Amino acid sequence: MSVYQATASAPVNIACIKYWGKRDTKLILPTNSSLSVTLDQDHLRSTTTSRADPSFKTDRLWLNGKEEEIKDVGRLSTCIKEMKRLRREVEDKNPNEPKLSTYGVHIASKNNFPTAAGLASSASGFAALVSSLAALYKLPATPSELSLISRQGSGSACRSLFGGYVAWEMGSASDGSDSLAIEVAPQSHWPDIHALICVVSDDKKGTSSTSGMQRTVETSPLLQHRIKHVVPERMEAIKKAILARDFDSFARITMQDSNQFHAVCLDTDPPIFYMNDVSRTIIAIITEYNRVSVENGGKLKAAYTYDAGPNAVIYAPKENLKEIISLIIKYFPQADAFKDPFNLFGAQGVGSGAIVPGFNEAVAKQFPVGSVKNLIHTRVGDGPRVLPAEEALLASSGLPKDLA
Repeated sequence: MSVYQATASAPVNIACIKYWGKRDTKLILPTNSSLSVTLDQDHLRSTTTSRADPSFKTDRLWLNGKEEEIKDVGRLSTCIKEMKRLRREVEDKNPNEPKLSTYGVHIASKNNFPTAAGLASSASGFAALVSSLAALYKLPATPSELSLISRQGSGSACRSLFGGYVAWEMGSASDGSDSLAIEVAPQSHWPDIHALICVVSDDKKGTSSTSGMQRTVETSPLLQHRIKHVVPERMEAIKKAILARDFDSFARITMQDSNQFHAVCLDTDPPIFYMNDVSRTIIAIITEYNRVSVENGGKLKAAYTYDAGPNAVIYAPKENLKEIISLIIKYFPQADAFKDPFNLFGAQGVGSGAIVPGFNEAVAKQFPVGSVKNLIHTRVGDGPRVLPAEEALLASSGLPKDLA
């Protein structure tokens, strides 16, 4: 008896030019283009196994061991139907192919990081779902073509179909056929960009991104200015910065866009607050760190960015991470020892952190232990991976291994 199964993993991406607002909520067509950095899957990923079998009566999905309802017109259902449609095209061209498009599918997915905590879990999740179904169905589709489908699950998921530096071009067609992801530069073009994720809260957000962005579209005059005048110029400028490996320009644009995204949330009626005191203090620390560099004849050394949540992502060239981590730990003491995946600190570890020469300590007060719950040091990474059979999440019964 043949087993039709495939497992894939997909990365998290963190936007430098933010997507906020839909012009079509069903197709998830954005009001502006966006651009992101794909992070290393060795640290942050979603893994998904899909199996098609004639004995499966319905499509079923488990996320982190818990079964999720696949609603008829919901986003999961849309993505699965679209992937089955592409499989049917393969079967129509080659009548000898098994009719997998007619079988039910069982899908198991897990994240190795908190879900719905502002770490773009839906982006990596839908990218992994589409990638595993593409492998299962042996589809000849390109990552950009698959991004058209993952976008309908979660907008930013389309950017997780590539590694490196990725643009989601908003497109203009009403059917969404040109609203897709393209690779600006692969991971190998600028591999020494690292990221420090400061997990301020892993709680579910008070205002979900979906409802928040619709309220912004309906009520914020600043958003309209951003869409028409600001984002198109920034997209071109940041692409140039990436291609030139110009961190100073990349950092400036990234911080400006994060600030404007949160200004647009504040301009929403009633206002939306995603950042908190810890988030704002991290901005003050990075601003002061950059000031010291610039006033001594250097360039910007780090860039903060915040999605729809309080967690900070700090981008910087690898050589600056040791100083940045020391600074963050100085102001935000950690309950547990810092996990040092790149062995920056050697056997002695980080200790209680340190200030760089010339840094004005008074820019922030020290917070209590646990104010930043976790620090994740990662870097720019690759796109989705098809994994070997032994990494499958489904048991021979067709149920998740952790339930079987």
